[in-house]
Amino acid sequence: MNLRYSDSEQRLADELQAWLADVLPGLPPRPAHDDWDGRRAFDTAWQRMLFDAGYAGISWPREYGGRDASPTEQLVFQEEMMRAGAPGVGVNFVGLLHAGPTLLAEATPEQRARYLPPILRGEEVWCQGFSEPGAGSDLAALSTRAVRDGDHYVVNGQKIWTSFAHVADFCELLVRTAPDAPKHQGITWLILPMDSPGIEIRPLRTIVGSSEFSEVFLTDVRVPVENRVGQENDGWRVAMVTFSFERGTAFVVELAQTMALLRSLAEVARRVPYRDGKAWNDPGIRRELGHLLAELDALWALTKRNVSQAAAGSAPGAGVSVSKLQYTEVRHRMGDLAMRILGRAGLSLDDVGGIPGGEHVRGWFYAMSVSIAAATSQMQRNIVAERILGLPKEAAPA
Repeated sequence: MNLRYSDSEQRLADELQAWLADVLPGLPPRPAHDDWDGRRAFDTAWQRMLFDAGYAGISWPREYGGRDASPTEQLVFQEEMMRAGAPGVGVNFVGLLHAGPTLLAEATPEQRARYLPPILRGEEVWCQGFSEPGAGSDLAALSTRAVRDGDHYVVNGQKIWTSFAHVADFCELLVRTAPDAPKHQGITWLILPMDSPGIEIRPLRTIVGSSEFSEVFLTDVRVPVENRVGQENDGWRVAMVTFSFERGTAFVVELAQTMALLRSLAEVARRVPYRDGKAWNDPGIRRELGHLLAELDALWALTKRNVSQAAAGSAPGAGVSVSKLQYTEVRHRMGDLAMRILGRAGLSLDDVGGIPGGEHVRGWFYAMSVSIAAATSQMQRNIVAERILGLPKEAAPA
């Protein structure tokens, strides 16, 4: 692992800086948080701009529209995007960072040729249909059923916390195809077209008023067998590939955004009244900001290690749980600090008195979900204990 830019990486950074300086001033205003049609249009248009410039999925093979660059150059890309304040992946998150990498690793050549280029061009948005009301943290207990009927699976069941379902074209869907098999051995990974008959989508409103998650009800939904990724009943292994990206390289984007958010919080601290001066004048506040920045820098180094593993041809391993767990702790402490800095302004989701505090209040709420998303912190600790430290598994209750 090399934490410094190579000559080729520095050339990419210089090229990106020039391109971003040219295109960012011409972008339209970002849509309101709850304008989902507008957000999809904005995010997919930005993705198309990246594709046309050669920056979409830069570590993906050229045959699917990528740049065929090394995974470490993806970090260069994210660092420069963060510094420039460029838009994030938005509604393209699942396709670019979960489904796409899984298809690269597990799909047939025909499936990769069909689905990967539209993801990179921003033409097709994906959602994730894994969790269920009775199978969240214990995902292997899922009960959504798929029965083989000729060249189709007939799917019945319910999913919850389905990210971006109401604006998605496809869903990475886990279903149970062998109900009598041990629960980890009877699961299959399917590509579900979201316009299929029998799908009902009900958006869920979160505590901050957002609705990026939905309930999805599936009634006799027919999915072609050719949409299966991997073998029937081998979906748990394929899902573990998805999770390795979700908890590993997918957090590159989130971590970069958090580092930018922390720098924004430091600017807020310089402006917001606090006791007899500004929050920045308090040594304790500055010390906490410094500690958080140091921890995020360390996490960035761990992320480079994960990406280096990907560059060597392997999916990130159990060690990504360490990164995700530590990131969760940092987000919680960062949110708590933001609320102390904002004081009474932290009671509003909108900016107060010209201070850009709304994003930090939303960040404080968001930190709660980070403890659950991509497996709970309790599960991450079990993974670290059992798969890294080699500790015995927790005994089942009598």
